[in-house]
Amino acid sequence: MKKIFTIIGSFLGMTVFSQHVKSFETILNDQISIRALEIYDHKVWYSGTDSRFGFVDLKDPVNQKQIRLSEKKLQFRTLGQDKNAFYAINVESPAEFFKISKKDLQHEVVFRDTVKTAFYDALHFVNHRLAYTLSDSDKDNRLKLAVLKAGKWEMLKNNPVLNEGEAAFAASNTNIASTKKYLWIATGGKSSRIIRMNLKNNQPEIFETPFIQGTSSQGMYSIDFADDTFGIAVGGDYTMQDANINNIATTHDGGRTWQIQASGKNAGYMTCVRIRPGSGGKEMIAVGDRHISYSSDYGKSWTKISDEKNLYVCQWTDEDTVVLAGKDRVAVLELTF
Repeated sequence: MKKIFTIIGSFLGMTVFSQHVKSFETILNDQISIRALEIYDHKVWYSGTDSRFGFVDLKDPVNQKQIRLSEKKLQFRTLGQDKNAFYAINVESPAEFFKISKKDLQHEVVFRDTVKTAFYDALHFVNHRLAYTLSDSDKDNRLKLAVLKAGKWEMLKNNPVLNEGEAAFAASNTNIASTKKYLWIATGGKSSRIIRMNLKNNQPEIFETPFIQGTSSQGMYSIDFADDTFGIAVGGDYTMQDANINNIATTHDGGRTWQIQASGKNAGYMTCVRIRPGSGGKEMIAVGDRHISYSSDYGKSWTKISDEKNLYVCQWTDEDTVVLAGKDRVAVLELTF
């Protein structure tokens, strides 16, 4: 969603609030905004502003490399991977779909969307052979998806019509989630709903949610699922960072119904949530522009473990380590349990 193309904050340092935090280390400093991460070969791979793509080694942060995918100053908020390549799509029209070889980082544009309204919010790989990417709608208000299948990108047809003012947020590349059976998409804005697609036949269902919604800045920003039934959604209102009413919800029936959690009892607006590996959904971490928070009871209650600022995206590398990125940096958070 174009409304949140730029969110400006200031670095105020880190204060630890929880005994769970073992260490926090910045491993990359640069003038770049990063909202999409992938982990591969013990490295953190990222895409960001000014057409930049690169990695930093988790074992040896001195080992890092950055390239430019285009001479144009493209803004990337998506990143995904299969066995042989990374894929990144710039947010604004014309949208160019880049394929980057894992072997030598050679890159090429393999697909283009030249529609003026193109604005790609997220890219998600279901497996190494299947991926979906979500754009803001065209004038017809239909859900706009492109699919990578058999090595080729194409637009998915016959998608449902969204409500007026319903879109998605290019905040952390995490408003799409999947299992082997389902693909879920979280929308926001004037309507914040869950679209669930059966991956066998691409048939969509749309479910209402009690999430905060009604203006262009409100709604679900990030989702994650532990299995076919349990999922978590976080978000809020980026124009009111401290607002914490109806900005976290969970589902126990695959997205059909959602229950608000910790309303009025959390640290506010969140852009990314990730379930801890091996926890079955019981434990999770979330970041917002002004905090890092943690839940150990399926999202029912939350503890702010840091007031670190300007982090937009997070990803577990193992059961105890989280990589985070945002304005001008990549960092590693080690936790103890």
